[in-house]
Amino acid sequence: MATSACHRFAFAMVWDEDLTVRLLILTPHLLPDSAPTGEVVSAIVDSLTAEGHDVHVVTSLPWYRDHRIEDEWRGRLVRRGHHGAATVTRLYPFPVDKGSLIARAMGFIGLTGLATLAGMTIRGPFDGVVAVSPPLTFGTAGWLLARRHRCPLVFNVQDVFPDVAVTVGVIRSPRAIRFFRWMERTTYRRCDAVTVLSDDLATNVEAKLAGPELGSVAQPVVRRSVRPVVKVVPNFVDVDAIRPADRMTKYRREQGLGDRTVVMYAGNLGHSQSLDLLVGAADRHRDRPDLVYVVNGGGVRADEMRRAAEVRSNLVVVDYQPRERVSEVLATADLHLVPLSTGLGVSSVPSKTYSILAAGRPVVASIDEGSEVARVVSEAGAGLVVPPDDLDALVTAIEDLVADPIALAGMGDAGRQWAEAWSSPRQVALTYADLILELAH
Repeated sequence: MATSACHRFAFAMVWDEDLTVRLLILTPHLLPDSAPTGEVVSAIVDSLTAEGHDVHVVTSLPWYRDHRIEDEWRGRLVRRGHHGAATVTRLYPFPVDKGSLIARAMGFIGLTGLATLAGMTIRGPFDGVVAVSPPLTFGTAGWLLARRHRCPLVFNVQDVFPDVAVTVGVIRSPRAIRFFRWMERTTYRRCDAVTVLSDDLATNVEAKLAGPELGSVAQPVVRRSVRPVVKVVPNFVDVDAIRPADRMTKYRREQGLGDRTVVMYAGNLGHSQSLDLLVGAADRHRDRPDLVYVVNGGGVRADEMRRAAEVRSNLVVVDYQPRERVSEVLATADLHLVPLSTGLGVSSVPSKTYSILAAGRPVVASIDEGSEVARVVSEAGAGLVVPPDDLDALVTAIEDLVADPIALAGMGDAGRQWAEAWSSPRQVALTYADLILELAH
């Protein structure tokens, strides 16, 4: 096994097309579940099987959109079937209200327990287990399954938990914070490799691996003779599925947006996003009939945003749209916003940014300086980066870009060019297959 190191994703991989792997993938979501994680993992699974690899997925029944199991999937706790050429075991997800942290934690624990049992019964051998987080508990399930099938474990971290929850104040109890930090570090140390979305996240994870031991009387710390590899594998952008299109879309007509300049936030409406900035910007521009703010998404703050829209004629809130309309929704906007709360740039990567660039639309990113998204937007010339939680800076950036349609269009074109050169689902999938082969041999 390789010694601990932080490896940046590289397109030039040493790959023998005659070698195939058999993978067990543990993920909280898979299409047709509408969660962003499910779309990412589904594309990777499709690419792996297209290359001849054998993949079995353990996941939840579709439930994310309305936080209840979708009607056509009800009636059974376990369903076995296929996603393309991959075999899939779908499990009851214990759906709960996202607003309750305790209820969500219990739901994750229940799903993790079922996923562990299901993975134990799947016939091996496997060359590797890939567990996707959040939830962090899937790391424990992945470790047990990797031991059961005697193969390496790769832990894919989409968001660093508990850092995000602590930063936004969802978790405040010092005892709870200590417990989750112990759990996080123990999980990393049980893995053969940890994959993250950016250099910032890699630095975050490496620092925790290098930190002091966090054992307890009841739970002794897990020690490995060799620390896991930490590898940067950014999420891909599907430039075939998301393409630039005319701004006068059907979606624009449905929402009564007319020919107004649309400033949009599309994505999760949660605690990590500085949505108050968007409402504040709408208030600053309430006397501009040519400008309208659109929020497209769902989450724990959706009702709050709908209430805000009820008393503002220039703020429109729309529920999540079917995935086949994503390209249309993104094309509707003249300018997109990516607002991430202060301090989250080192523990979260808003991958929606890549989709926005693929749609050929410019971005104003309100995010920590030097973070992955800030670097991407700046290097691509695809928009402007302003300090997080700074309403004045955000409003100034919006006004400067809206006043210069030529610059706005040029930034959109530059973003599209950047996206076309970025990683594809196939490249990311082959990186995982290559990593498993490296660890297994």
